[in-house]
Amino acid sequence: MIGKWLFVALVGLGGGLTVGAGFVAFLAVLGIIPRLMQLTKTQRFIQGYEAAVITGAVVGGWATLSEVHLHLSKWLVLPIGLLAGIFVGMLAAALTEVLNVLPILTKRIGMDGKIILLLMAIVLGKVFGSLFHWLIYI
Repeated sequence: MIGKWLFVALVGLGGGLTVGAGFVAFLAVLGIIPRLMQLTKTQRFIQGYEAAVITGAVVGGWATLSEVHLHLSKWLVLPIGLLAGIFVGMLAAALTEVLNVLPILTKRIGMDGKIILLLMAIVLGKVFGSLFHWLIYI
């Protein structure tokens, strides 16, 4: 019986280390945190950024694996959802910046010099799509 629990613990630890290493590598390759510090001129808060990433990963992993029900009011959930949306948006923006997707796309579809229109279409599409999903389907 102890051997079974030890095996499960080792598999869980190995899986967690693998996912964690992949997450850190993903953030390092995209350069999200250094780019964010550069844009906001907050290089002096690097320990805060590191602590926020580690804390977010640990708390997010714990919340995913446990059955936590936080019965929060809609006014408290609103800023949490906003922050989660900002994170996902920054992740997507960093990915497109690294891959230079948008300049290539604008050149291919014949919109040279009009990248701001493409960005606004993406942003407004995401906003209206999210609102439609939340207001109609939920």
